[in-house]
Amino acid sequence: MKAPHVWITGAGQGIGAAIAMAFAQSGADISISGRTLSTLQAQAKVLRQACPQVRVHVSVMDVTDAASVQPALQSNVQALGPVDMLINNAGQALSQPFAKTDLALWQQMLDVNLTGSYLCIQAALPGLLEAGAQGRAARIVNIASTAGLKGYAYVAAYAAAKHGVVGLTRSLALELARKGITVNAVCPGYTETELVRAAVSNIMAKTGQSELEARAVLVAHNPQQRMVQAQEVAQTVMWLCSAGAGSVNGQAIGVDGGELAG
Repeated sequence: MKAPHVWITGAGQGIGAAIAMAFAQSGADISISGRTLSTLQAQAKVLRQACPQVRVHVSVMDVTDAASVQPALQSNVQALGPVDMLINNAGQALSQPFAKTDLALWQQMLDVNLTGSYLCIQAALPGLLEAGAQGRAARIVNIASTAGLKGYAYVAAYAAAKHGVVGLTRSLALELARKGITVNAVCPGYTETELVRAAVSNIMAKTGQSELEARAVLVAHNPQQRMVQAQEVAQTVMWLCSAGAGSVNGQAIGVDGGELAG
C-alpha cells in the first residue's frame, strides 16, 4: 500500500517540526514547507537521520502569497505524488492593545493565519478529492489555537483570525463530508515553541519580569500550570489523520490542559 503523502506548512520548527517527525516515524511521505530554505533543509536532515527510509521533500513558500503557494504544491506533487493530507500549521501571533492595532498588523494576522490556510486548501483540494474518491484517508487538519475558541486581551487580530480558521474548518467539514475528506482543527494552548519563547521575551522586556515570572503569566490559564508540548499537539494531529478517526469531522479539539473546560 502506498504511504500517504502529507503536506505540512510552517514545518521548519516548533509544532510543525514535531508533526513532521511524528509522520516520518509512521512511514508517511512528507512535504515540508516554509519561508526559509535553510531551516527546512536542516529539518529535512533531522527527519532523514531519525527515519532513514522516509521520503521528505522541501518546498519554499509564503502562505500569504497565492503565487508562491501553487508552485510549492506542484513541486510537492511532482516529487511525491498527490497530497493525501494537508496540515495547515503555518501561523504567527503578534500582540498589541486594540487601540494601537493598525491596519497593517490586523491584515498581517488575517493573511498569515486565515488566508494562508485558505490558499493551501485551495491548492491541495484536487488531490485530496482524488484521494477521497479512491477510498484513501483524505484529511485536512488546521492548527488553530485556544484563541480560536475564546478571547484573550491584546491579541484581538490574532484571535479574530484563529476564530476564522475554526469557522472555515466547520464549514468545509460539512461541504466535504460526502467526498471522503474530514476537516478538523487542533487548538493548542501556550506551547513550548520558538513563538512562545519570543512571547516570554516580549513580556520580560515590557514588564521587567523574570523569565520564570513571564512564563507563569502564560501558563496561568492552563489548569495543569505548564506549557503544552509540541509532541502532544503532533499526536493529536496523528490521531485525526488515522483510519480510526474517520468519523471525527468538523471538530475543534483543545490541547490545553483543560483551559477550555473552565
